[in-house]
Amino acid sequence: MFKKLTDILKAKDLRYKILFVLGIFAIFRLMANIPVPGIDASRIQQFFAGNQFLGMMNLFTGGAMDNLSIAMLGLGPYITATIVFQLLTMIFPAFEKMYKEEGAAGRQKFNQYCRIASIPLAMIQGYSMLFFLKAQNVITTFDLPTIIAAVFAITAGSTILMWLGELVSEKGIGNGVSLLIFAGIVASFPSSIQQMFIAFDQSQIFSYILFFVSSLLIIAGVVMISEGRRNIPVSYAKRVRGNKMYGGASTYLPLNINPAGVIPIIFAIALLTIPSMIATGFGWSWVSEFLNNPWVYGILYFLLVFIFTFFYTAVTFNPKDVSTNLQKMGGFVPGIRPGENTAQYLQGILNRVLIIGASSLGIVAILPSIVQGATGVQQFSFLIGGTSLLIVVSVALETMKQIDSQLEMREYDS
Repeated sequence: MFKKLTDILKAKDLRYKILFVLGIFAIFRLMANIPVPGIDASRIQQFFAGNQFLGMMNLFTGGAMDNLSIAMLGLGPYITATIVFQLLTMIFPAFEKMYKEEGAAGRQKFNQYCRIASIPLAMIQGYSMLFFLKAQNVITTFDLPTIIAAVFAITAGSTILMWLGELVSEKGIGNGVSLLIFAGIVASFPSSIQQMFIAFDQSQIFSYILFFVSSLLIIAGVVMISEGRRNIPVSYAKRVRGNKMYGGASTYLPLNINPAGVIPIIFAIALLTIPSMIATGFGWSWVSEFLNNPWVYGILYFLLVFIFTFFYTAVTFNPKDVSTNLQKMGGFVPGIRPGENTAQYLQGILNRVLIIGASSLGIVAILPSIVQGATGVQQFSFLIGGTSLLIVVSVALETMKQIDSQLEMREYDS
């Protein structure tokens, strides 16, 4: 561990990337404490603490939402825009061709469309959130100049966060969007720990122990899901070029149990929060009550995570492309004909693996709510919830892998 830290400090460019990411985190935390102009946020924290959907969204923004800061939407509009455009790839062949067949230039154009669409989405979501808070009598001042200034400030904050995430992906290390969500969750831990000690009840000591043991098991489950692989044997035919022989080796094609990572969780939460906000804004209280029911929330959350795991994997992993690439390199799966048969074989294994991965991901997401209901411990719902743990552990593991790969490249060069 200490050797790795020493190696990181010695590598100038790697040290710069990590310091750059930490600097972006500091800017993000600064934005999370800049309030929206013209609105009093003193009554909002108590309201957010009693709402399951908004409490989860506030967790991802590091408290920026219940502070009513300019970063209150976080990266929600950009994530929503990405969901919409990835759904369009399943409907319109032109978008699918752009995303999958045009290479880096096509994906860059696709991402640019997502960025542009996130701006009007931020304006709509910002106004909807303010209207939602006004309907709940949380905001008392709702005149036109105040709303216009607030919506533009919220949109600007969301756009700046999107830009910061792109900078982290480009000049830092790891995925910028995931790291900013990670930073928002981690930033909420100190206040949650403080609330834990304030609300500590000795009469519930057994429930507290059970809750923490369950949390450790959830962490172990998260690591198993993130690191689980299904190795498919691949052999390469021998080829003679000049006086040398190439190929003839055997290796494995690893298929992750959860190829989609934390994206299904983020997508599911984004979709769960929108209907509740819209229903409250229009005064449809029965819809909000229906969605806030723990059983309804848990079932919808599980189903959305399950479905999005399959959906996102279908967008990002194409067995036909893998089969074609293997065939071009002289590789084949023993006992399976190259080409279409290999693609069908890979698709069959992927479907079976995804059933396990998607089910495990959904169970981990809702398990803390089940444990919370069984133990009666309410204070730690956002401190060590399955969703937050899943994102924190997955992002940390992925970032460490990227750091390790860069360190190994330097050892190889030396």
